[in-house]
Amino acid sequence: MPRSKYESHRYLPKSSILTFEEIERTTRALMELGVGKVRLTGGEPLLRRDLPRLVERLDALGVELALTTNGTQLPAQARALRRAGLDRITLSLDTLDDAAFQRLADAPGYGVADVLLGLRAAEDAGFGPVKINCVVRRELSHLQVEPLIEHFRGSGHIVRFIEFMDVGKSNDWNASDVVGGPEILDRIARRYPLEALEPVGKAEVARRYRLVDGSLEFGLITSISGPFCGDCDRLRLSADGQLFTCLFATQGHDIKELLRADATDSRLGERLRTVWSERQDQYSALRSMQAPSPSVPVRRLPLAPRVEMSFIGG
Repeated sequence: MPRSKYESHRYLPKSSILTFEEIERTTRALMELGVGKVRLTGGEPLLRRDLPRLVERLDALGVELALTTNGTQLPAQARALRRAGLDRITLSLDTLDDAAFQRLADAPGYGVADVLLGLRAAEDAGFGPVKINCVVRRELSHLQVEPLIEHFRGSGHIVRFIEFMDVGKSNDWNASDVVGGPEILDRIARRYPLEALEPVGKAEVARRYRLVDGSLEFGLITSISGPFCGDCDRLRLSADGQLFTCLFATQGHDIKELLRADATDSRLGERLRTVWSERQDQYSALRSMQAPSPSVPVRRLPLAPRVEMSFIGG
């Protein structure tokens, strides 16, 4: 969260956030409904005290575990996370240029070098390939797309370029800042021969490609120019026990009250099933249908204030 957003932020008391036991119980109930993968995200998940303990508890359930992080805490935690059972890491890195990095992150005290130290720590702990997430913004795209491709060629890692999305209100989203997936792909193809790869599964959010010489795989996540609402299978659980069925949601579904009311596992499972089966989220698809341009549909739809990305992750 940029300083301008968190300096006046009111922090929740510890009693308001889910315990590890409550997260484990919810995960177990979701697995019974078909969930096979859990991603720990944020905000910054490595700020949660004793996170390896949660990883260990979730790993014991047999679920596939991933984590998205800015990387700055990985030198201290990567090995513990690996021992606890974490399977994969995704690293957020929008640019290799320090001045641009500071402009985007507004986080004095750490920079690109710290993120790359985190990546090295992940490698040393046995994680790989690491996915590198980059949110592309028009004014800075020349410092993002080609430099990241060139830097990570031959590294064994995967770079993913994400269209700048109108999530929440705090990221100052503007249609003119969007660089569409087709444009990103064209820019890369001008410099490197590439080929498309088959999706890993129906609900894969990234369109996968690789350089023909085999030196790098990259992906495009196109919520703006190519919505995938119809195939989305993601459910988000916030730290304070709210379920969100869409990244663009305006409100969540409280399950913390149910967890703390001694509800049976059957009642918990019924509630989770109802939340999922009654969802009607299709914000990105509706925005695309009403947009003036079929190639980059970037019109923001009028909705009630949406939840922030820093609250429920990507």
